[in-house]
Amino acid sequence: MEPVSLPPLSRVAICGGTHGNEMSGVYMVREMQKQKVHRTESVSITTVLSNPRAVDACRRYMETDLNRCFTDALLSAPITDSTPYELRRARELNAQLGPKGSPEAVDLLCDLHNTTANMGVCLIFYSLDWITLHIYNYIQSKMTSAPVRAIQMDLPISEAYSLESVGKHGIAIEVGPQPTGVTRADIFNMMKEAVDLTLEWLQKLNSGSTFEGGEVEAYTLVKSVDYPRDPTTNDITAAIHPQLQDNDFKLLKPGDPIFLSFSGETVKHEGEELYPLFVNECAYYEKKIAFHLAKKVTLTFPSISVRKED
Repeated sequence: MEPVSLPPLSRVAICGGTHGNEMSGVYMVREMQKQKVHRTESVSITTVLSNPRAVDACRRYMETDLNRCFTDALLSAPITDSTPYELRRARELNAQLGPKGSPEAVDLLCDLHNTTANMGVCLIFYSLDWITLHIYNYIQSKMTSAPVRAIQMDLPISEAYSLESVGKHGIAIEVGPQPTGVTRADIFNMMKEAVDLTLEWLQKLNSGSTFEGGEVEAYTLVKSVDYPRDPTTNDITAAIHPQLQDNDFKLLKPGDPIFLSFSGETVKHEGEELYPLFVNECAYYEKKIAFHLAKKVTLTFPSISVRKED
């Protein structure tokens, strides 16, 4: 692949509390604000508590999931008296950190999340973006405290629904397992290390370092699987099987147990071999998702450097 040169990435937003009960990002942003972390040598940093009402209430959201409010269609829809708070807040964040798709948007938006699933450190990004792939490769090469993996969402940016899509480049950093409303020091430190390494990479890039091209493994979503349900009441009739619980990213083969019914029967995986993600995620019960299934892909990226001023 041909080497890529690009302008410096000088404006970064670090956002936490997009979901108000995912505490690592909340405390990370509050600590950065307390320490008055506004810039490194070549990077100006904006820190944002994305959903302050939900943070105050220690709830995922107040009226609707803020992290589903950033499609072009929702950001441009008319505001009425009945518009939910989070849709209004999405407009404010888009005005502050974007507008999405514009030259004025921050160069990199990093949104911090926790999951109750055993995902370790997981970066989520849209499309093939050389910047985010390089950041992922850098974090993965430097971090030893937890496995580092990535999910690539195959959506056009206009349909991208989460906050990180507002930046010119964006990543969500998911770290778990951590219960909602709880702060674990080990999980907080993993998130802090990932954020620190992201800023370190940006600093090196802006200072003239060339990062060589290469390839990384990532996961792309194939489908979501709901819990077994009673056809009359729609109530869940089974839980995640103990052999699947906490085994995110472990290849699921046909015949492997996935659910254990409350009457003691095992439900087995059918179909192709795929990787389970976000297994038994608390926030996905309302979305009728027991886990996602993904395939592993290899992504290639070019060497990258900052364009030198004439």
